[in-house]
Amino acid sequence: MWITKVSIKHPVFATMVMLALLVLGMASYGLLPVERMPPVASPQVFVQLSYPGASPEAIENDLIKPLEDQINTVNGVKHIWATAREGSAFMSVEFRMDANSANGLQEIRDKVALIKPTFPKEAKDPLVLKADISGEDEPVVQLALRSGTLSLRELSMLSEQIVVKRLRTAPGVGSINSHGLVNRQIQLRLRRDALSSYGLGVDQVINAVREANQDVPAGRIVNGNHEQLVRLEGKIKDPKQFGKIIVARQANTPVYLEQVADVIDGEQERTSISRLDGQSVISLDIFPIQGSNIVELGDGVKAVVEKMQSSLPAGAELTIVQANSDEIRSALNQTKTTILEGGILTTLIVFMFLHSWRSTVITALTLPISVIATFIVVHACGFSLNMLTLMALSLSIGLLIDDAIVVRENIVRHLGMGKDHFRAANEGTEEIGLAVMATTFAIVAVFVPVAFMHGIIGRFFFQFGITVTVAVLVSLFVSFTLDPMLSSIWHDPEGDRFKSWPLMGRFMAAFERQIDKLHDIYGRFLAWSLHKRKTVLAGAMAAFIASLFLLPLIGTEFEPKQDKGLINLQLETPTGSSLDYTDAKTKQIEDSLKAFKEIASIQSAVGVQNSKNMSEVTLKLVERKKRRSQEDIEKEIRETVGRVAGVQLSVGGWKPIFITVFGPDPSKLTQITGDLMKKIAKIPGVVDLESSEKAFTPTVAIKIDNEAANDLGLNNAQIGSALRSLISGETISHYLASDGQNYDVVVQLAEADRRTAADLGDLYLSSSKSNADGSPKLVLLRQVASLEPSSSAQQLKRLDMQRRISLYANVQGRPSGTVSGEVQALLDKTELPPGYHFGAGGQQAEMQEAFAAFLAAIGLAVIFIYFVLASQFGSFLQPLAIMASLPFSLTGALLALFLTGTTINLFSMIGFMMLLGLAVKNAILLVDFANTAKRSGQAVREALLAAGQVRLRPILMTTAAMIFGMLPMSIGFGEGGETQAAMGRAIIGGVISSTVLTLIVVPILYAYLDGWAVKRKARKALKLAIV
Repeated sequence: MWITKVSIKHPVFATMVMLALLVLGMASYGLLPVERMPPVASPQVFVQLSYPGASPEAIENDLIKPLEDQINTVNGVKHIWATAREGSAFMSVEFRMDANSANGLQEIRDKVALIKPTFPKEAKDPLVLKADISGEDEPVVQLALRSGTLSLRELSMLSEQIVVKRLRTAPGVGSINSHGLVNRQIQLRLRRDALSSYGLGVDQVINAVREANQDVPAGRIVNGNHEQLVRLEGKIKDPKQFGKIIVARQANTPVYLEQVADVIDGEQERTSISRLDGQSVISLDIFPIQGSNIVELGDGVKAVVEKMQSSLPAGAELTIVQANSDEIRSALNQTKTTILEGGILTTLIVFMFLHSWRSTVITALTLPISVIATFIVVHACGFSLNMLTLMALSLSIGLLIDDAIVVRENIVRHLGMGKDHFRAANEGTEEIGLAVMATTFAIVAVFVPVAFMHGIIGRFFFQFGITVTVAVLVSLFVSFTLDPMLSSIWHDPEGDRFKSWPLMGRFMAAFERQIDKLHDIYGRFLAWSLHKRKTVLAGAMAAFIASLFLLPLIGTEFEPKQDKGLINLQLETPTGSSLDYTDAKTKQIEDSLKAFKEIASIQSAVGVQNSKNMSEVTLKLVERKKRRSQEDIEKEIRETVGRVAGVQLSVGGWKPIFITVFGPDPSKLTQITGDLMKKIAKIPGVVDLESSEKAFTPTVAIKIDNEAANDLGLNNAQIGSALRSLISGETISHYLASDGQNYDVVVQLAEADRRTAADLGDLYLSSSKSNADGSPKLVLLRQVASLEPSSSAQQLKRLDMQRRISLYANVQGRPSGTVSGEVQALLDKTELPPGYHFGAGGQQAEMQEAFAAFLAAIGLAVIFIYFVLASQFGSFLQPLAIMASLPFSLTGALLALFLTGTTINLFSMIGFMMLLGLAVKNAILLVDFANTAKRSGQAVREALLAAGQVRLRPILMTTAAMIFGMLPMSIGFGEGGETQAAMGRAIIGGVISSTVLTLIVVPILYAYLDGWAVKRKARKALKLAIV
């Protein structure tokens, strides 16, 4: 091969090429951004809607439905999700993966602008945002600001005015979400009876405060060469001065605000509470900007926190609660360690077979050069350093050294023929070159389809497939250049190589004797197998069929359950619960969790998702070696927390079971999902079952008598605006404090005057009609409206322009894919009324999509492997003998998964695909040598026996290298190592079975196909002779 000859003749040039690859690779590595996983989310656009005071039903009809009709016409839209809550709504528009999200964003903005004039005038302008698909939907760093001496109000001021601003200086920081704030607020609590006695309406008070509390620029005065600005300073300097604002005059007597309202320098109504290990804190969640280096961001935040500590007030402390950047660094370091361990074990295997440290070094150099050089392409393609790119390299460790092993072993064999080193290096590489290329291109044929799978799965594994492909191609290049070059100039010394290490020499001699015995046993068994071909094939086929019966026992799931040392609990109290009630229940649960010694810290957030009846508790566990598995702890927590009355518990975040029911009638939907929940709850393994439909919120329905209201000078807009101010409160101005901060001035009815429906009926409203003295006439609400107890949906959910109710559940003790399958079987048997149907979703749908994508990729891989083999051997038949080894790799893979309790999942499927390339590698070496022996004049049987004897050693070497290279990965050390373990176990089991069966089955099929070809040629020759 010309590239080998050039390398041997110009060793300095070959060395410089290798050094160039190393330098460029290390430089590229330093430039790679770091993240947990590559961004794979579909392009999305968010639309936020606000309609203060409106019910979810009103928002659905007045805002969401008209918008859906418009957005549905935008090109590339895949799904439209919508959730309506009291006073607000959120819409998520998901585009197809191939859609142009920038164009979609602009089109949606145009559609919103088009429909906006038809919205009620009380509705605020919609906000259209492009979704951030940085791949980090969790905070990179979570902080807690706490103090034993400062109040929460003081801590909140410290957080907003100093801490958050300084944290934003860290490179890569995007948004910072605060939780548990207690902000200062100037409250004007109106007294109903006082307003009535003075004949005042709330609008008069609001206008008076707004007009009084403002600075007004009056212009400028000029005196010769001097100019001065004139400004009216009316801003209130002291909160007490609000009470001296004149809100009206009666008989020339001023009515002051303090006569009708209590002025309170207080705090905002709390909407959230945060605690860390029982102590109240201000929580700060830091999210990254798109494309930032997550690990560098975490380090930057830590540096800012450390620098800030000394400048905080006495008693205040800023604590790092959780740093996902540390977890990412730990996971990446663990994967790097796996690569290093695999490389070391692989190198030891090479040393044991070649008995030479020089040969071992020559062969092992392929590993670092191939891995480091791969980063050049990883950087050029815009990839990041993430779990998948590193997993791809970890998976490739055994592959990268395979080519070098085969080349070096063949060179050593030629040296044994008496050739000099230059000739042995050249001819040994040339002899095996095409076979090595075929084995490498077989791997490429497997992973190129992986890189180009469609949908989310294709995006997810694109970087993985490209990384493996590039790595094996680089290893092929190194095997054809560096290895023969070093083999030609770096010789083993003559004589006993282990003279100075007699113990090592005795071990190597014993190992070699065992290999010789294995050669002898294999030779005899292969000869017997070629004589008993039908019996052996039947046995191999029986083993394959038997392994298929393990499938139901293994189970399936989308991805392996990972033990990350974090448990997230979602708690929900009954609808309508106050924040204080939910907080009390959360504290009760915190106290019950203190008995778990395996919990290192407890972080609580009450009032999440803008709901006072919902809270989250995050449990950080002690290190893995000091505790039980996370799944066992979660099981006991469910039992413990389940004993707390009045709380619905859900463990974990994303739930694998997801069912959606669509239909027009809300009450019918409720009935259908209620019946369905009872059936699903009976399926073994289903836990934390809940519905997206929440209990109805108790409401007071105010029904206006339009005729009476009109007669008294009122309309719906006036009544609604006044009631919103009185009941919910309205920010009507701002107070500029001495610290330079603006604080809200809020007007609201005193709490004692707005507790019951009867209290609301006694509220006075200002009408457009006037009294004799010109003041607005006051009208009691009950004069123009009836107040009736009612209920309203807490939230309404829609998908693709239809009402929906979704059911969610976790799985415990069984593979989630197996449970999902049983749930799907239940749905298939359930008959729904006309107009109602189930929607695909959740893990079952994603798993089906993923497995379908993998099956398509496997089909393409098999076709491409055939193309490679047919090109290599110049035959349409011989590739069939080689590819017959493919099914037998599945035998060992399934057995390994069954014995280790591992499921068939996304990552074990990658292992199955890898086995396609690995299984044919060994078969290629066998068939290639058999063809060479046949061309030299040997009969088929003798050629196959010779191929088995000559190629057994390199096949054992590459197989052992692959197994030991995968061993650290298959053990799955470290938190979250379950994904790698699934892949490694499948590969190790499959490599063992495919190697054993390939060494026997492939020669038999080769003999069958060769005999058939010979007979076909004989018949053809006979026909020609007769003619």
